[in-house]
Amino acid sequence: MSLPNHVAIIMDGNGRWALQRGKSRNYGHQCGLKAIEKIVDYSIKKKISYLTLFTFSSENWKRPKKEVNFLFKLLENYFRKNILKVIRNGIKVKIIGNKFSLPSHLRKTIKIAENKTRKNNKISVQLALNYGSKQEIINSMKIVNKKKQKITLKNIEKNLFTSGFPDTDILIRTGGQKRLSNFLLWQIAYAEIFFIKKMWPDFNNNDFQKILNKFKKIKRNFGKV
Repeated sequence: MSLPNHVAIIMDGNGRWALQRGKSRNYGHQCGLKAIEKIVDYSIKKKISYLTLFTFSSENWKRPKKEVNFLFKLLENYFRKNILKVIRNGIKVKIIGNKFSLPSHLRKTIKIAENKTRKNNKISVQLALNYGSKQEIINSMKIVNKKKQKITLKNIEKNLFTSGFPDTDILIRTGGQKRLSNFLLWQIAYAEIFFIKKMWPDFNNNDFQKILNKFKKIKRNFGKV
Protein backbone atom coordinates (compact mmCIF):
# COMPACT_ATOMS: atom_id res chain seq x y z
CA MET A 1 0.00 0.00 0.00
CA SER A 2 1.35 3.41 -0.98
CA LEU A 3 0.89 6.68 0.84
CA PRO A 4 -2.59 8.21 0.88
CA ASN A 5 -3.64 10.71 -1.77
CA HIS A 6 -6.17 12.53 0.42
CA VAL A 7 -6.06 12.92 4.20
CA ALA A 8 -8.85 14.59 6.19
CA ILE A 9 -8.54 15.69 9.81
CA ILE A 10 -11.06 16.61 12.50
CA MET A 11 -8.83 18.87 14.58
CA ASP A 12 -10.51 18.41 17.95
CA GLY A 13 -9.31 19.43 21.39
CA ASN A 14 -7.97 22.98 21.11
CA GLY A 15 -10.20 24.39 23.84
CA ARG A 16 -9.86 21.47 26.25
CA TRP A 17 -6.10 21.43 25.75
CA ALA A 18 -5.84 25.09 26.73
CA LEU A 19 -8.18 24.83 29.74
CA GLN A 20 -6.12 21.93 31.10
CA ARG A 21 -3.17 24.32 31.13
CA GLY A 22 -5.02 27.16 32.79
CA LYS A 23 -5.24 29.10 29.53
CA SER A 24 -8.18 30.45 27.53
CA ARG A 25 -9.86 28.43 24.78
CA ASN A 26 -8.68 31.10 22.34
CA TYR A 27 -5.08 30.35 23.30
CA GLY A 28 -5.78 26.75 22.32
CA HIS A 29 -6.99 27.85 18.90
CA GLN A 30 -3.81 29.87 18.39
CA CYS A 31 -1.68 26.82 19.20
CA GLY A 32 -3.92 24.69 17.00
CA LEU A 33 -3.08 26.94 14.06
CA LYS A 34 0.63 26.28 14.62
CA ALA A 35 -0.12 22.55 14.54
CA ILE A 36 -1.85 23.04 11.18
CA GLU A 37 1.26 24.66 9.71
CA LYS A 38 3.42 21.73 10.83
CA ILE A 39 1.08 19.09 9.44
CA VAL A 40 0.68 20.90 6.10
CA ASP A 41 4.47 21.16 5.78
CA TYR A 42 4.88 17.48 6.63
CA SER A 43 2.17 16.51 4.15
CA ILE A 44 4.10 18.34 1.43
CA LYS A 45 7.26 16.50 2.48
CA LYS A 46 5.43 13.16 2.25
CA LYS A 47 3.96 14.14 -1.15
CA ILE A 48 0.35 13.93 0.01
CA SER A 49 -1.63 15.77 -2.66
CA TYR A 50 -4.84 16.64 -0.81
CA LEU A 51 -5.54 17.64 2.77
CA THR A 52 -8.94 18.59 4.21
CA LEU A 53 -9.12 20.22 7.64
CA PHE A 54 -12.34 20.61 9.64
CA THR A 55 -11.96 24.23 10.73
CA PHE A 56 -15.47 25.34 11.75
CA SER A 57 -18.65 23.30 11.50
CA SER A 58 -22.14 24.54 10.74
CA GLU A 59 -22.96 23.55 14.33
CA ASN A 60 -20.13 25.58 15.85
CA TRP A 61 -22.24 28.73 15.73
CA LYS A 62 -23.63 27.49 19.05
CA ARG A 63 -20.33 28.38 20.71
CA PRO A 64 -19.88 31.70 22.58
CA LYS A 65 -19.94 34.62 20.14
CA LYS A 66 -16.57 35.91 21.34
CA GLU A 67 -14.93 32.58 20.59
CA VAL A 68 -16.53 32.38 17.14
CA ASN A 69 -15.39 35.90 16.30
CA PHE A 70 -11.89 35.11 17.54
CA LEU A 71 -11.69 32.03 15.30
CA PHE A 72 -12.74 34.02 12.25
CA LYS A 73 -10.29 36.82 13.03
CA LEU A 74 -7.50 34.31 13.62
CA LEU A 75 -8.06 32.80 10.18
CA GLU A 76 -8.40 36.17 8.48
CA ASN A 77 -5.21 37.53 10.06
CA TYR A 78 -3.29 34.39 9.15
CA PHE A 79 -4.00 34.72 5.44
CA ARG A 80 -3.39 38.45 5.44
CA LYS A 81 0.01 38.06 7.09
CA ASN A 82 1.15 34.79 5.53
CA ILE A 83 -0.28 34.71 2.00
CA LEU A 84 3.17 35.15 0.42
CA LYS A 85 4.50 32.24 2.47
CA VAL A 86 1.53 30.10 1.43
CA ILE A 87 2.18 30.92 -2.24
CA ARG A 88 5.92 30.28 -1.89
CA ASN A 89 5.26 26.85 -0.35
CA GLY A 90 3.08 25.83 -3.29
CA ILE A 91 -0.12 25.46 -1.27
CA LYS A 92 -3.42 25.74 -3.12
CA VAL A 93 -6.15 26.94 -0.77
CA LYS A 94 -9.80 26.03 -1.12
CA ILE A 95 -12.58 26.84 1.34
CA ILE A 96 -15.58 24.51 1.47
CA GLY A 97 -18.86 25.14 3.25
CA ASN A 98 -21.49 27.86 3.31
CA LYS A 99 -19.38 30.99 2.80
CA PHE A 100 -22.38 33.31 2.58
CA SER A 101 -22.97 33.19 6.34
CA LEU A 102 -19.40 34.23 7.12
CA PRO A 103 -18.42 37.84 7.89
CA SER A 104 -17.92 39.87 4.70
CA HIS A 105 -14.31 40.80 5.52
CA LEU A 106 -13.44 37.13 6.03
CA ARG A 107 -15.12 36.17 2.74
CA LYS A 108 -13.05 38.83 0.97
CA THR A 109 -9.80 37.54 2.50
CA ILE A 110 -10.72 33.96 1.60
CA LYS A 111 -11.43 34.89 -2.00
CA ILE A 112 -8.06 36.63 -2.30
CA ALA A 113 -6.27 33.58 -0.84
CA GLU A 114 -8.06 31.20 -3.21
CA ASN A 115 -7.34 33.37 -6.26
CA LYS A 116 -3.67 33.94 -5.43
CA THR A 117 -2.98 30.25 -4.79
CA ARG A 118 -5.08 28.70 -7.57
CA LYS A 119 -2.03 27.80 -9.69
CA ASN A 120 -0.10 26.18 -6.82
CA ASN A 121 0.37 22.44 -7.13
CA LYS A 122 2.46 21.02 -4.28
CA ILE A 123 -0.63 20.36 -2.16
CA SER A 124 -4.30 21.32 -2.21
CA VAL A 125 -5.62 22.23 1.23
CA GLN A 126 -9.36 22.40 1.83
CA LEU A 127 -10.48 24.27 4.91
CA ALA A 128 -13.99 23.19 5.89
CA LEU A 129 -15.46 26.44 7.19
CA ASN A 130 -19.12 26.69 8.23
CA TYR A 131 -19.32 23.18 6.82
CA GLY A 132 -21.87 20.42 7.38
CA SER A 133 -21.86 17.26 5.32
CA LYS A 134 -25.61 16.61 5.42
CA GLN A 135 -26.35 20.07 4.01
CA GLU A 136 -23.60 19.58 1.42
CA ILE A 137 -25.34 16.46 0.13
CA ILE A 138 -28.74 18.19 0.10
CA ASN A 139 -27.25 21.13 -1.83
CA SER A 140 -25.77 18.76 -4.39
CA MET A 141 -29.11 17.00 -4.86
CA LYS A 142 -30.83 20.36 -5.39
CA ILE A 143 -28.31 21.28 -8.10
CA VAL A 144 -28.75 17.91 -9.81
CA ASN A 145 -32.51 18.37 -9.72
CA LYS A 146 -32.32 21.97 -10.98
CA LYS A 147 -30.15 20.90 -13.92
CA LYS A 148 -32.59 18.06 -14.58
CA GLN A 149 -29.76 15.55 -14.45
CA LYS A 150 -30.04 11.89 -13.57
CA ILE A 151 -29.41 11.07 -9.92
CA THR A 152 -26.13 9.19 -10.21
CA LEU A 153 -23.03 8.90 -8.04
CA LYS A 154 -21.05 10.94 -10.58
CA ASN A 155 -23.58 13.77 -10.77
CA ILE A 156 -23.92 14.03 -7.00
CA GLU A 157 -20.15 13.98 -6.47
CA LYS A 158 -19.40 16.69 -9.04
CA ASN A 159 -21.80 19.05 -7.25
CA LEU A 160 -20.40 18.53 -3.74
CA PHE A 161 -18.28 21.25 -2.16
CA THR A 162 -15.33 18.88 -2.54
CA SER A 163 -15.65 18.59 -6.31
CA GLY A 164 -12.17 18.17 -7.78
CA PHE A 165 -10.88 16.34 -4.71
CA PRO A 166 -10.63 12.53 -4.68
CA ASP A 167 -12.39 10.48 -2.01
CA THR A 168 -10.72 10.50 1.38
CA ASP A 169 -8.16 7.75 2.06
CA ILE A 170 -7.52 8.55 5.72
CA LEU A 171 -9.70 10.32 8.29
CA ILE A 172 -7.99 11.35 11.53
CA ARG A 173 -9.79 12.68 14.58
CA THR A 174 -7.77 13.98 17.50
CA GLY A 175 -9.05 14.74 21.01
CA GLY A 176 -10.22 11.30 22.10
CA GLN A 177 -13.80 11.44 20.78
CA LYS A 178 -15.01 8.72 18.42
CA ARG A 179 -17.57 10.33 16.14
CA LEU A 180 -17.68 11.87 12.67
CA SER A 181 -19.46 15.12 13.60
CA ASN A 182 -21.15 15.59 10.22
CA PHE A 183 -17.82 15.73 8.35
CA LEU A 184 -17.32 14.38 4.82
CA LEU A 185 -19.96 11.69 5.29
CA TRP A 186 -20.12 10.98 1.55
CA GLN A 187 -16.39 11.21 0.90
CA ILE A 188 -15.20 8.89 3.68
CA ALA A 189 -17.25 5.88 2.56
CA TYR A 190 -14.07 3.79 2.25
CA ALA A 191 -11.65 5.84 4.33
CA GLU A 192 -9.43 4.28 6.96
CA ILE A 193 -10.37 6.01 10.23
CA PHE A 194 -7.97 6.77 13.08
CA PHE A 195 -9.16 8.15 16.43
CA ILE A 196 -6.32 9.73 18.40
CA LYS A 197 -6.39 10.56 22.12
CA LYS A 198 -3.99 13.48 21.80
CA MET A 199 -5.51 16.93 21.60
CA TRP A 200 -4.91 18.73 18.30
CA PRO A 201 -2.21 21.18 19.53
CA ASP A 202 -0.13 18.18 20.68
CA PHE A 203 -0.53 16.23 17.42
CA ASN A 204 2.83 16.20 15.67
CA ASN A 205 4.71 14.79 12.70
CA ASN A 206 5.65 11.60 14.58
CA ASP A 207 1.98 10.91 15.31
CA PHE A 208 1.13 11.54 11.68
CA GLN A 209 3.91 9.25 10.48
CA LYS A 210 2.70 6.42 12.71
CA ILE A 211 -0.71 6.66 11.04
CA LEU A 212 0.86 6.69 7.59
CA ASN A 213 2.89 3.60 8.51
CA LYS A 214 -0.28 1.79 9.63
CA PHE A 215 -2.05 2.82 6.45
CA LYS A 216 0.70 1.27 4.34
CA LYS A 217 0.00 -2.11 5.93
CA ILE A 218 -3.76 -2.05 5.34
CA LYS A 219 -5.18 -4.04 2.46
CA ARG A 220 -8.05 -2.00 1.09
CA ASN A 221 -10.52 -4.25 -0.68
CA PHE A 222 -13.32 -1.77 -1.50
CA GLY A 223 -15.87 -4.56 -1.23
CA LYS A 224 -13.72 -7.20 -2.92
CA VAL A 225 -12.12 -10.21 -1.25
